[in-house]
Amino acid sequence: MAYDPTENEITRRSFLSRAIVGIGGLIGAVFTGIGGGYFLSPLWHKKKESWVDLGLVKDFREGVPVKVDFTVRKRDAWSTIESRSSAWIVTANLKEFIAFDPKCTHLGCPYRWSDDKKQFLCPCHTATFGIDGKVVSGPPPRPLDRYPTKVVGGHLLILPQKTAEA
Repeated sequence: MAYDPTENEITRRSFLSRAIVGIGGLIGAVFTGIGGGYFLSPLWHKKKESWVDLGLVKDFREGVPVKVDFTVRKRDAWSTIESRSSAWIVTANLKEFIAFDPKCTHLGCPYRWSDDKKQFLCPCHTATFGIDGKVVSGPPPRPLDRYPTKVVGGHLLILPQKTAEA
């Protein structure tokens, strides 16, 4: 076998073909990295909890449920969406608080507190709940839903994401 120098010679056509394939591969790798990072980025970001300040602890009364209105702000990329909501707040000692979602667990109707009966009354199908949120009568399948609460610096904070009754 004799050595043929033209065998290993790169022609202009083969050089351009290899360059185009290489550049195309590089562009594909960059877009794959960017697209993969976009879709996988929620895995690396911790979800920020949005606690809402409902006011000073001293403004609440022991044993008397109070309906409190508040604004929930949800941040989505470049926009912030605000919505109005409310919660029923109950405390027995001004240290531990229960925040109830304002919707009945039967059909989602709004309920109210009755000072006379000392119960939460729902007009839909005559559902009633005790001050602890447990079903007293009617068709609701479970107690009232709750929001997590905490007291920080004399202020009552809630996390307006429903949790089932504990």
